[in-house]
Amino acid sequence: MKKTCFIIMMCCLALGCMAQPFEKDEFKTESGKTLKITCIKHATIMMEYDGKVIYFDPVINVKPYTDFTAFPKANFIFVTHEHQDHFDSMALTELKRKYTTIYVNHNVYENWGSGYVMKNGDKAQVDDNITVEAVPAYNTTPAHMKFHPKGRDNGYILTIENLRIYVAGDTEDIPEMENIKDIDIAFLPCNQPYTMTVEQLVKAAKTIRPKVLFPYHYSDTPIRKVSMLLGGSGIDVRIRKYQ
Repeated sequence: MKKTCFIIMMCCLALGCMAQPFEKDEFKTESGKTLKITCIKHATIMMEYDGKVIYFDPVINVKPYTDFTAFPKANFIFVTHEHQDHFDSMALTELKRKYTTIYVNHNVYENWGSGYVMKNGDKAQVDDNITVEAVPAYNTTPAHMKFHPKGRDNGYILTIENLRIYVAGDTEDIPEMENIKDIDIAFLPCNQPYTMTVEQLVKAAKTIRPKVLFPYHYSDTPIRKVSMLLGGSGIDVRIRKYQ
């Protein structure tokens, strides 16, 4: 009995993150199909729809370690920019198959050596019932502009049937958000000096007005303050524990 317990414990340790619960949210499309969203860690998100698996910014070695061998392989991967907490060649290698399409900005393409390059304003037909638009993501605070200069990085608006999903990437509350309309689900980042303050995130949310808001990329930010400040706004704020 002791030996069996020891083996189970060692297996759990070996699996690492998979021993932890990953929070999932489900949304129905207009055709009645289910979109499942799994919050993994930091800026890493997995989406499942109609037998297809989609990842945003999958990384392995940003703590805690993620064992992607325990996750389904990808049909599509979106990488916002080349920083190590968003672009990880090991994770891409682990998750891709022969037919996986990886959407990247120019700098990720230069580092990775392949991928479908998108710049701000580009649109693409990803699959039947799935389209994507690359939108700006950058810093506006003068001392922080070196981290994410204007025109280099992408946020993505993914449209799956009738659902419009905005994954903002590393950005502050930029003027271009005024043009982001009819968003059902938004992922907005919140950690200075790289992305937004809580107050900036709240301003961005009130500008975009998504039906559902997932603050993400928040590290040690007191993120529940976002829910308090958006109380009564009609926005469904969902705080998820990113592993």
